[in-house]
Amino acid sequence: MSSPSAIESFDQTGPSGESKPADSPLEIYRHSSAHLLAAAVMELFPDTQCGIGPPTGDGFFYDFLVSRPFTPEDLKAIEKKMAHIVKQNRPIEKKLIPKAEALELFEQRGQTLKCELIREKGGDPVQCYTMGDFIDFCLGPHLASTKEIKAFKLNPSPAAAYWKGKEGNPSMQRIYGYGFFTKEELQQHLDRLEEARRRDHRKLGRELDLFSISEETGAGLILWHPKGGFIRKQIEDFWRDEHLKGGYDIVYSPHIAKLDLWHTSGHTEYYRENMYSPMDIETVEYQLKPMNCPFHLTIYRSKLRSYRELPFRWAELGTVYRFERSGVLHGLMRVRGFTQDDAHVFCRPDQLEDEILGVLDFTTGILRAFGFDRYDIYLSTKPEKAIGTDEEWEVSTAALRKALDLRKLPYEVDPGEGVFYGPKIDIKIKDSLERAWQCSTIQVDFHNPERFGLEYIAEDGKAHRPVMIHRALLGSLERFFGVLIEHYAGAFPLWLAPVQVVVLPIAERHQEYADKVAGDLRALGLRVNVDDRSEKTGYKIREAQLQKVPYMLVVGDKEVAAGTVAVRHRHAGDLGPQAVAEFGERVARMATERSLQEEDQPQSAGGVS
Repeated sequence: MSSPSAIESFDQTGPSGESKPADSPLEIYRHSSAHLLAAAVMELFPDTQCGIGPPTGDGFFYDFLVSRPFTPEDLKAIEKKMAHIVKQNRPIEKKLIPKAEALELFEQRGQTLKCELIREKGGDPVQCYTMGDFIDFCLGPHLASTKEIKAFKLNPSPAAAYWKGKEGNPSMQRIYGYGFFTKEELQQHLDRLEEARRRDHRKLGRELDLFSISEETGAGLILWHPKGGFIRKQIEDFWRDEHLKGGYDIVYSPHIAKLDLWHTSGHTEYYRENMYSPMDIETVEYQLKPMNCPFHLTIYRSKLRSYRELPFRWAELGTVYRFERSGVLHGLMRVRGFTQDDAHVFCRPDQLEDEILGVLDFTTGILRAFGFDRYDIYLSTKPEKAIGTDEEWEVSTAALRKALDLRKLPYEVDPGEGVFYGPKIDIKIKDSLERAWQCSTIQVDFHNPERFGLEYIAEDGKAHRPVMIHRALLGSLERFFGVLIEHYAGAFPLWLAPVQVVVLPIAERHQEYADKVAGDLRALGLRVNVDDRSEKTGYKIREAQLQKVPYMLVVGDKEVAAGTVAVRHRHAGDLGPQAVAEFGERVARMATERSLQEEDQPQSAGGVS
């Protein structure tokens, strides 16, 4: 399925004479590289139809309508042909062609998709660019010649995309490429991609037996295995403890509700495309919940409230269900059923600024506990499709902006990207590979309290309307777990590791001592396994390393006699003999303190820079 960026790029490459934002030199370079790709494909596969080919964040892509999918061998041939065209130093020239003539030209070449674009988007004359015999309908701009394209690499795996990103349209083959000004920059990027593949949460999820997705249960629905389930429990326990300390109360809500609830909240009007079809229960329509907020609003409305009681801070780990098309599902990162770490604050207008500050501080504190202290922060303002008065939007946007300014947090304004009921702060955490992940959001909502008729009795004895803050810290537990896996490359901090210590008896005669060591460590609260298989010790160590177990304790005749263990760390290697009690107390302390790095761990290891 075509990504939103593809559609945006399609809209920008419109008819001659349309205005569009100025392209950066790198965008021009990558856009020209996309035309280079298309020229190479047309020379090798002349019956192909060209779609669109915009620049991307790290390169470019081009969509093609083909009689058969491209093979890995095809991709190699295309990349070789691109290099050949670069060496030929073909000029890239702009041509202005009368619209009727342009349509005839592309029809003669069998490029009916280009004719469709010209009819929809083309001015008169139509602006095109040539690269030797290759010609493309495009607003440009482009480089002067192919020789200026110095460094590119095609992704060996083509993807599928619908024409214009719409289901029901022809299915296209999309070829992605990476493009940089120098070969050194390209190689650095390819190295980062290779490291990202090594850390891919789907791969590590299988290898570490953390989770799976089954065709029997359905796409986008996660099965948490015991190890992954234990890590989730650790995350949830920490989350609940911190919320109770932070003045929140825990609430729970059902997975379905009458459809009328979603009419009241406005979701059926503004969020329908992301909701599943209603179900009929005894002639009444019910809806799987896409969000938790209407339930919290209903809890508030269950009794009369006083100004003295406010603010209410209600938090829930609530599982929600959203209709995501199969083309955008991606492991844990994009799913159809997920648990949102939701909370809603109901406060008086005079409490709004302090509550936003409190939420902001709480958010950054929780994220730091998991090793995330670098962010990209965005303040998203009123979208076109919005509810509420301009005054409410201005007040809520100003409150969010003031909180960011007071905390001296750098941010960018993202115009028109607020939710339909209010503006928001989005916090994208930076992982160890400098990738940004959307997790935390803080949203101000004047409108839903009005829709639900929420009130509190103020000091003047009259009914007043509270303000609502929607807030998620980790986002969805599924997505956050996927980010954690990739951030730490599966080598979770000690407090999150499902197995913290594995004891490795060298021979059967050491089994009794190994069990005693394990028992002593478990008594200290550590999670310990004993690998009593009749395998060689080296093999057991390698297995524990592959499972990312923080500590391995080898026990043989020498250790039994001395009452010690030979300690190995997953990153630091052999640490020598240590007394069991001393080792256990030290490791238990690190686990209790939720240390992000063990004291034995080199600073550069474990995924945290």
